[in-house]
Amino acid sequence: MTLPPITDPASYLARHTGPDEAEERVMLESLGYGSLDELLDAALPADIRLDELPAREALSETQAQARLRDYAERNTVLRAFYGQGFSDTITPPVIRRNVVENPGWYTAYTPYQPEISQGRLEALLNFQTMVSELTGLPVANASLLDEASATAEAIGLMSRARKKGRGVVLDERLHPQVLAVAAERARAIDLEVTVADLSQELVGEDYCGVVIAYPGTEGDISDPRPVIAAIQERGGLATVVTDLMALMLIESPGELGADIAVGSSQRFGVPLFYGGPHAAFMAVSDALKRQIPGRLVGVSVDAEGAPAYRLALQTREQHIRRERATSNICTAQALLAVTASMYAVYHGPEGLRRIAQRIHDLACDFAASVPQVRHRAFFDTVAVEVADAHAVVEKLAEHGYLVRPISDTLVGVSFGESATEGDVEKLVAAFGGTPAAGASDLAVPRQTPALTHEIFTSIHSETQMLRYLRQLADKDLALDRTMIPLGSCTMKLNPTAGMETITWPEFAGIHPFAPAEQARGWLDLIAELEGWLAELTGYAQVSVQPNAGSQGELAGLLAIRRYHVAKGDGERDICLVPASAHGTNAASATLAHLRVVVVATADDGSIDLADLDAQLAEHGPRVAAIMITYPSTHGVFEDTVRQVCDKVHAVGGQVYIDGANMNALTGLAQPGQFGGDVSHLNLHKTFTIPHGGGGPGVGPVCVAEHLVPFLPSDPTLLDAASPAAVGTGVPISATRHGSAGVLPISWAYIAMMGTAGLARASAGAILSANYVARALEDSFPTLYTGRNGLVAHECILDIRPLTAQSGVTAADVAKRLIDFGFHAPTLAFPVAGTLMVEPTESEDLAELDRFIEAMRTIRAEIDEIIDGRVAYEESVLHHAPYTAWSVSRDEWDHPFTREQAAWPVPALRRTKYFPPVRRLNEAYGDRNLVCSCPPPAAFDVTSEEN
Repeated sequence: MTLPPITDPASYLARHTGPDEAEERVMLESLGYGSLDELLDAALPADIRLDELPAREALSETQAQARLRDYAERNTVLRAFYGQGFSDTITPPVIRRNVVENPGWYTAYTPYQPEISQGRLEALLNFQTMVSELTGLPVANASLLDEASATAEAIGLMSRARKKGRGVVLDERLHPQVLAVAAERARAIDLEVTVADLSQELVGEDYCGVVIAYPGTEGDISDPRPVIAAIQERGGLATVVTDLMALMLIESPGELGADIAVGSSQRFGVPLFYGGPHAAFMAVSDALKRQIPGRLVGVSVDAEGAPAYRLALQTREQHIRRERATSNICTAQALLAVTASMYAVYHGPEGLRRIAQRIHDLACDFAASVPQVRHRAFFDTVAVEVADAHAVVEKLAEHGYLVRPISDTLVGVSFGESATEGDVEKLVAAFGGTPAAGASDLAVPRQTPALTHEIFTSIHSETQMLRYLRQLADKDLALDRTMIPLGSCTMKLNPTAGMETITWPEFAGIHPFAPAEQARGWLDLIAELEGWLAELTGYAQVSVQPNAGSQGELAGLLAIRRYHVAKGDGERDICLVPASAHGTNAASATLAHLRVVVVATADDGSIDLADLDAQLAEHGPRVAAIMITYPSTHGVFEDTVRQVCDKVHAVGGQVYIDGANMNALTGLAQPGQFGGDVSHLNLHKTFTIPHGGGGPGVGPVCVAEHLVPFLPSDPTLLDAASPAAVGTGVPISATRHGSAGVLPISWAYIAMMGTAGLARASAGAILSANYVARALEDSFPTLYTGRNGLVAHECILDIRPLTAQSGVTAADVAKRLIDFGFHAPTLAFPVAGTLMVEPTESEDLAELDRFIEAMRTIRAEIDEIIDGRVAYEESVLHHAPYTAWSVSRDEWDHPFTREQAAWPVPALRRTKYFPPVRRLNEAYGDRNLVCSCPPPAAFDVTSEEN
């Protein structure tokens, strides 16, 4: 396959690809190649290279949006009174425009470098504080993926904390999708699952915990204290699945004695999005704070003692602890958590209470006006007994309302933020009722205050909100300011033409459990996207249900595990994981109840074939799978990939190929054709869904024909009381299509690039990485290379020899890059003491050269230390980065100049980014764990302490 030239400078391909053809020639000449095709022939193993893909012409941005508009118009948007964990809400326009639709927020990366992430870290700390105060528990994380998987995470936490319990009790009043996902995830880690009526006495002793619905799926509220007391008397823990808006009016789980609270923050201003992305939450007691899964924002101090935020405890822990990690979650739902937190900041406690009270009052009026209401204590959902539920549902659909058929004779009506008295009148009429005023019965009314921190009472006007959001965004480095050269994470252009469409009401306003005829546009778009992804990867079928890459990994491994069990090979419980693999691989294998056996890495960074042979000889009949990242995590195209696949297949194992690095393969090679049985993709990497400061992510799972029956199943169709049937898949997320709301972005990218454009983008990524590696080889040599001394789409720069000579660490280089206006490359992964650089195809030659200049300047600063001209402890590197205040105040006691510290190259005089804090004291924040907002006085720059 020969790559075509870029003939139309106005095409999306030309806009997406940073270097133009003249710049490409400069880059190719520096490498000694005459064309992109010559470079690819030299870099890629011939036995994996594609001849060609079915040709698909690229659409223009205008054409792609017209197609998306057609899909959107195939959907039917009804007034959503369905409930079941997804509620009607109103996104304040100032938040929609300035967070969800703002590239300063949506193109930011996970805040692993805290000095340049203080804005999003503050927003996430607001989220944690909001959740902690509403749930009455002292520690909350910075979001999980959805309510169902958050419940599964809570079960895992209870199991780890109470190791003696072999079972878990699930309240039958949980939403069906929560029951399904939680039950199967619990069974996957070998817990016995009991689905019980918790209004009856708890029977049995050997439980790690219980999961309680508060409110229940039919809207009913009951006091959970008897069940909490009963499980705690048995030595178990109590998890409460709850509703943040309801908690404005009903007592907090923590006040009632719960150990853990989980749920979704969706109704705090995040659209329905046909199921996601939505930020789930978890809050825990103080005793569990060091075991909580997911990300935790904590308060620490910087080098000058000023308060500063950072990720605490679990930061990238799965890369460190691997199979011993508390969770496999790598991304969160940061952008949606920010949206929900800002909704709370904007409305404040009084505003939220008014919204909650209004929702409850409307529900009460409705309940008083219709016959045969099943429950008298409720918040927003009224369950009405009828002769024919489906007839009532159809009648209401004709009048523009979507309500829930709970059973053949029970209809659920759930009131949301936009509901009106007029809606009540129409709904009452449909049920044949008579309008009446209702009285409140909440069963456990809230007595404790909520949202007491000043952040929730200090912003009242839109002007204040607008400026607060701008202030936070200005503290951060995102892709709208600078290249983010993160190896393994692919931070490239996110198409605005796709981003614009996700908040269209016809997409954003569809409930995930709407009947198929009302979601026809969504179903058609998803089917086309899944088909494209299958074609690009060479697999038989794809499911977009996994709502993060980690969940795609887990879905793939569960498919493999269930495939073996269905064949009668249940003894296959070993997963081979190369030493160089992503840390989530080992954690995902453990969650799939597979035992991890590590395969060594050879000196050139590839899988050690001799060690692989030894492991297969020892464990062959028990090998379920091997997990391969291709190109390798070391940034090379391994020539032996087909051999590795063949060796594992020969002993009856399956091959999982991690698709995190598809940015080097798309259009050039297909994992499903060079040996893979299953792969997951990261749509938030290769396929341009933005990282959003740490989420949303989407991790589709792609499988060969024999694994199709084991793809994730619909969570609403599973009876959680019994294990899923042998020979079938299990649900991985709360909704059939996961985080569908952001899929138009990837659809638009693929449609606008066309087949040839996708291949050209992969080639561009390979060109950029090799250009940077070659340009820096004298300053920071690349640790691993493949064929002809080339890398794939990323390169690992080895800092270790310089550290030995000078004391300067990879972390010092990362912090110093901030002074040049760059986000650091990936630090210390996959090899400690190194930096992994991925430039992507979206960065033009000038930006690549700016990065190269910065790195060469840093090398010169290191040489000053090596040559003895300056001591490491007194060097500009050791003290980096520098705030505007630190270089402009009168006090300056460093041997280097202010200009060298803040403006090390002349171009920075025109465009200079200053971080808001100095280098973080990493250890202090873990020793002094504070995970909710500190008092405003802590940030008073006029105080003597600061």
